[in-house]
Amino acid sequence: MWDYTDKVKEHFLNPRNVGVIENADGVGEVGSLACGDALTLYFKMDGEGRIADAKFQTFGCASAIASSSALTELIIGKTLDEAEKITNEDIAAFLGDLPKEKMHCSVMGQEALEKAIAQYRGETAREVEGNIICECFGITDQEIEKTVREHRLTSIEDVTGYLKAGGGCGNCHDKIQQIMDGVHGACVTILPRPKKMTNIQKIRLIEETLEREIRPTLRKDGGDIELVDVEGSRVVVNLRGTCASCSKSQVTLKSYVEAKLRELVTDDLVVEENHL
Repeated sequence: MWDYTDKVKEHFLNPRNVGVIENADGVGEVGSLACGDALTLYFKMDGEGRIADAKFQTFGCASAIASSSALTELIIGKTLDEAEKITNEDIAAFLGDLPKEKMHCSVMGQEALEKAIAQYRGETAREVEGNIICECFGITDQEIEKTVREHRLTSIEDVTGYLKAGGGCGNCHDKIQQIMDGVHGACVTILPRPKKMTNIQKIRLIEETLEREIRPTLRKDGGDIELVDVEGSRVVVNLRGTCASCSKSQVTLKSYVEAKLRELVTDDLVVEENHL
């Protein structure tokens, strides 16, 4: 059972703006029933150049429904220039975060919005670029590389969560790993994870993971992180540099820092920012 936030549950049980807009100005379709998720997004513009209405139809899981519902709420009232700046991380943040295994649902929403805006502007749909790596879901090497770079992904499980790539037969795992190694410049080091740890051992492993796995990635974008305290499963940190002022700092904190510590230290850790 996935650990969904209350807001995800609310948008799943009571989704907003479900339906079809007849004579819509923009329509974007992504996914397929064969892949298990499909989304069609519709929007209608008003006379002042803003999105007056948005609706969706989707076939998918709770995260797909909630993400689609959240997307319509985010774009109504915005200009197209404002709407096209919305990322999948904005959708996840609006919902109070998504399980990393379900981030592909928010990615699907972002892609549907991009296609709908392109259709409204009369732009030709982009051809699929690159070589197919994941045959099960039709994901290319360029899509994987772009997603790994943008979201700082360091494991095959993370890539599957964002793109579904590698989530079928598994034959593409080696190729996905090679792409990640190319992005990061070297193979990602997987730290040993003891079955049982004392509190001191846990703190040391947290410090080592921050130093070897997390800080180098944050520093590439001018950010940094500092460990303040560890109380049981609660990890308190300070974000530094660009991370401290970034509008998506909480997404980074949860979707990257917390996820990485749960993966490499223990899966019950909760990371919080120090507000003192």
